[in-house]
Amino acid sequence: MGTKITFTLHAGGESRTETIDIRHAVIAGWTGRDKVALEKHIVELEELGVARPASTPIYYRVAAARFTTAGAIESTGPESSGEVEFMILQAGGRRWLGVGSDHTDRKVETYGITVSKQMCDKPIAADLWALDEVLPHWDSLLIRSHAVIDGARVVYQQGSVAAMLPPQEIIAGYEPGFGDGTAMFCGTLAAIGGIRPAERFEFEIEDPVLGRIIRHGYDVTVLPVAG
Repeated sequence: MGTKITFTLHAGGESRTETIDIRHAVIAGWTGRDKVALEKHIVELEELGVARPASTPIYYRVAAARFTTAGAIESTGPESSGEVEFMILQAGGRRWLGVGSDHTDRKVETYGITVSKQMCDKPIAADLWALDEVLPHWDSLLIRSHAVIDGARVVYQQGSVAAMLPPQEIIAGYEPGFGDGTAMFCGTLAAIGGIRPAERFEFEIEDPVLGRIIRHGYDVTVLPVAG
């Protein structure tokens, strides 16, 4: 099973629309290149009760149907939150760069990370850049997110993709292999002010060398918990 998503692909100075069948969805965790920053994020989650990983990076499989370009998602209870991640997607034998939010149930994460990843939709932007066109200046790319919390829009995350391992290294560590129809989230940055829920979450990846940005945002509707 999988999910078909229509993207705008940008390569060679041209753009085209293509519907891609995502059949394998992977969340790569603990991908930090800077071990100090990685430890900060591990401690950040430990404060929420999340056990530190046995090894890094680590790869979580989720249902491909969780990936969506919708502008709104629903979550069970008020304890979920988003986090910006760059995404690598392979289609037609070529790899593409995108951006998404690994929206996660933080309460469930304290006792089952894999389950917590599966519980929430994973919003992604509908634009992709050819990965080979950005690799020569990879460390200059920036990712950031904004969150609307109690009606106020704040910077939630911000920094360079250089905080994470290079994409080729992250992909190489995924033992099942990375083929057509595979999409992988590749790591995140520590939240400014700590992890917390938001009514709306916005995220982007910026290429200052080629002067372009991919961005997306979504509203979060909290469903009541019975009992």
